[in-house]
This record gives sequence, structure tokens and C-alpha cells, in this order.
Amino acid sequence: MSTPEPSALRLRVLTAVVEDHPGVLSRVAGMIRRRGFNIQGLSVGPTDQPGRSRMTLTVDAGHAEVDQVQKQLDHLIEVIEIEDLTEVPRLNRELALVKLAVSGPRRDRAVAEVDRAGGRVVDAFPEGVIVEVSGEFDRIERFLETLRPYGIVELARSGPVAMSKHVPAPVAEVAGQRTGVSAS
Repeated sequence: MSTPEPSALRLRVLTAVVEDHPGVLSRVAGMIRRRGFNIQGLSVGPTDQPGRSRMTLTVDAGHAEVDQVQKQLDHLIEVIEIEDLTEVPRLNRELALVKLAVSGPRRDRAVAEVDRAGGRVVDAFPEGVIVEVSGEFDRIERFLETLRPYGIVELARSGPVAMSKHVPAPVAEVAGQRTGVSAS
């Protein structure tokens, strides 16, 4: 029995600012798992505030289901803020590193394809290259399809990072005063 492909209409993007303590990731992922949802993508990294991390999760679930999970996650003491970014203007990015076993003229063709697709070579060695691309999920998928004929030996993807394009007024005003730029 194979796992069904997630519907793009059911994929929800959540972002959470959490306290940077051991076990927080496990508690958040455990809560989502207990609700029977599959985490399609996960990325965690520090924020600009010491002691805080930002988690971006892509979850295969409907709106009402994610709303319930969002409320339950908000009750965890380490969760400072949680937001469903699925239906708001946002920026999504993912990074992919791809190792190709190519040499000679085949290598030249592969590198030309990487350049055309907007990627770049980050390491080269006699028997192959490692290339990278960053962008939205669909761009990464198209990039990988372009490289498949060259034989992908290894693939590492970062998982998504996402951020709302909305800047709250008080934050924008403070940023404008700090830099000397008018917030209007």
C-alpha cells in the first residue's frame, strides 16, 4: 500500500516562534503527529532575538484541522507565537543541494543546464559536481526534473522557510526611526 500524494490544496504552511530549549521541536512535532497529520516539510533556525527559534512546518491537513492544531500548539508554554501563513501574502524558500556523477562533455552539458535553470555549482571534483538552487517548492521540483537525466547521486533539501510579507505598523515605525527612513 503506497502513501497517497498530498493535495496541494490541503498543504498548510505554519510558522512558530518558540523558545530555544531542548525538546521543543519534539513536543511540537509530537502534537502534530498525535493528531494524525503528516509533516511534509520542517525547518528550524534561530531568530534575531537570542533564545528564540523560528519553525516553519508544511502540514498535510485541512483548514479546520490546522486551526485546531494551531490552538493546541499555542497552549505549549515554549510557543511564543504561531501563525498559519497558507492564505496570506508570504515568501517561501527552500534550498536544495544536488550531487551529480558527471565528467567530460556530459559534465559540461549538466553544468549548462544548471546555469539555465538558475542554479550554481558549489563544488566540483573529477568524478562529479555538487550544485545548489533555492526558491519556491515548484522551482526546486523543476530544477530536479532538469537534472534527473544526468543521474542524481545524492539530494539534500532544507525544508521550507516562510515569512509573512505583512509588517505590523508599530514595527515599521520603529524600523523607520532606527534607519532614518520615513515609515510612510
